[in-house]
Amino acid sequence: MISFGVEPALAAELAWIREFVATEIEPLDLAFGDEEVVYDKSHPVHGRHLRPLQDRVRERGLWSCHLTPEFGGQGYGQVQLALMNEILGRSAFAPTVFGCQAPDSGNAEILAHYGTPGQRERYLTPLLDGRISSCYAMTEPQGGADPALFTTRAVRDGDHWVIDGEKWFSSSFEKAAFTIVMAVTNPDVSVYQGTSMFLVPAGTPGLEVIRRTGLGYDAAGTGNHPYVRYDGVTVPAENLLGAEGQAFVIAQTRLGGGRLHHAMRTVGAVARCLDMLCERALSRTTQGELLARKQLTQQKIADAWIELTQFRLQVLHAAWCVDTYGAKAARREIAAVKVATPKVYHDAVVRTMHAHGALGISNEMPLARMLLGSIALGIADGPTEVHQATLAREVLKEHRPSSGSWPSEHVPDRRDAARARYADLLEG
Repeated sequence: MISFGVEPALAAELAWIREFVATEIEPLDLAFGDEEVVYDKSHPVHGRHLRPLQDRVRERGLWSCHLTPEFGGQGYGQVQLALMNEILGRSAFAPTVFGCQAPDSGNAEILAHYGTPGQRERYLTPLLDGRISSCYAMTEPQGGADPALFTTRAVRDGDHWVIDGEKWFSSSFEKAAFTIVMAVTNPDVSVYQGTSMFLVPAGTPGLEVIRRTGLGYDAAGTGNHPYVRYDGVTVPAENLLGAEGQAFVIAQTRLGGGRLHHAMRTVGAVARCLDMLCERALSRTTQGELLARKQLTQQKIADAWIELTQFRLQVLHAAWCVDTYGAKAARREIAAVKVATPKVYHDAVVRTMHAHGALGISNEMPLARMLLGSIALGIADGPTEVHQATLAREVLKEHRPSSGSWPSEHVPDRRDAARARYADLLEG
């Protein structure tokens, strides 16, 4: 039986989270919500304000809910995480306060599964405690979404690996205590069998920021996504995470759930757009009546609610599939969510932005940043087109070509077959 109810205990926690985010965390977004501050754990706001909030979350038993109790989490399933993350998606600082900030959450899973005991003590424990940030370096300037074009190499030299190459859009690199780097270790085989993953501590000789890169609204020479060169960066052999050639297998450890978590938080952002749209419709008067009384505005509100509800149910269904069948079996549902996320978010933002007129495109509303964020979601963790192709392949597995010259729904052939079946009645 399908149930859309939420267990009372979880419902109580979600109500607490909703109030806590609105009253304690969202004000921090307005005062300190720059992306670099979110990841800069040395900034005074972390020690003075965020860590006390994190302690309250721990006391409530809601810290790092995506992790198992072995690593200090709650072992929540994906459906529980979806309901939680749609609330956290309304705030830039909320994931940090709840111990589930990307890329730290995914990197923590990698260290938990593949790190040595010493690496877990040095990096995983403070990462889980929210005392350090991390970086994940995969993209290269010439490679884009095609890993076959990656040129960053790692070569074994005795008891060490030496890494040479360049990585692009290394988010939070300058604030990170360590970076997890993907590099080709065997160029003679497929990139999917010849790429490995390495833990590179901050400050390792040979790391060089070529230039700081930001998003469209950041000033030139600033930003949280630098272009980084690896020039003879040498790390101990034990800093190879997992086995040689396993990088893409390991990457799936973090990406499947991470892609869903992005979508879960996007549900919250889309709901925020609906809130802004409805408030504007009920507050703004034009041509003698409220916008809410205009049919075109009513159409926008109706479309906004329908698209939000459809998207939310799609995300919850994908989460349920992961909980029930596992991430590998839910590959189709995850890909579909990844395709839907940027489009639904983009349409919600543009609709809300238009209702606010000049104010909507100004820097006095959050919508312009949200618009760029919606576009970024169509690029992060692989472009939309890659996931469309994955989804199409998965769907096609369930279908077969027609057995004859005409489609299976060809009416004349079906009619002839039906008439032959009921010939005794038709002839009578």
